[in-house]
Amino acid sequence: MHILAIECTHISLSVAVMSGNTVRLVSGQEWSRAAETILPLVQQALEESGTPGAMLDAVAVSSGPGSFTALRIGMSAAKGIAFGFGVPLVQVPTLPAMAVAALPFTDAEVIVPVIPSRRDEYYYACYSRTALEDGVPGAESMRGSAGEMLAAAAGAARHSAVVARRTEDFSAISGNAGAGFLDAGFFFAASLLPEAARILGAGIALSPAEAMPDYRQMFVPGTVVSG
Repeated sequence: MHILAIECTHISLSVAVMSGNTVRLVSGQEWSRAAETILPLVQQALEESGTPGAMLDAVAVSSGPGSFTALRIGMSAAKGIAFGFGVPLVQVPTLPAMAVAALPFTDAEVIVPVIPSRRDEYYYACYSRTALEDGVPGAESMRGSAGEMLAAAAGAARHSAVVARRTEDFSAISGNAGAGFLDAGFFFAASLLPEAARILGAGIALSPAEAMPDYRQMFVPGTVVSG
């Protein structure tokens, strides 16, 4: 199976190619310039993996929630590539993918992935470790303040791990002893591939025309939106 994956929902930009049992990952250094750099990264990943685009079975994309602008860029690039090569598009929800990727880095009973929303607001969900390991995350994502997120994390289990790219954002209220913090530096496009392969194997991938990012909120001129 050959799958190209794109992750650029927030703060980081990366592309991965799975070719059989081999995965090649390339990362961008300037997330704020994703529109300019994402296609060169795709080309680099394909070349370094030795995978011609014509060999792709699918394109996977981290579908959000996340930065409004970055989601549009990532989805547009993924759609264009999928259309160009005539392959299906696999949408991988970002929060459960981040939670699954965190499993090897913590023994927490509950994992709480966090993505910035508007100023002082975050998207998050509380996933049971057991459910993640069984492949059925089953938790609804929420949006709220850092305090609300930490209260939810602490209330979900005696030992929970808040997973975020910038855990220092919560340092001012980190007195909540019920939640530990784990930097999400391990979460890249390669983290999408296991779920993308499962979805593709189950025959529930979409045509590029059907795919839509999980915006959760629409852009409003004059307001501050992350990304």
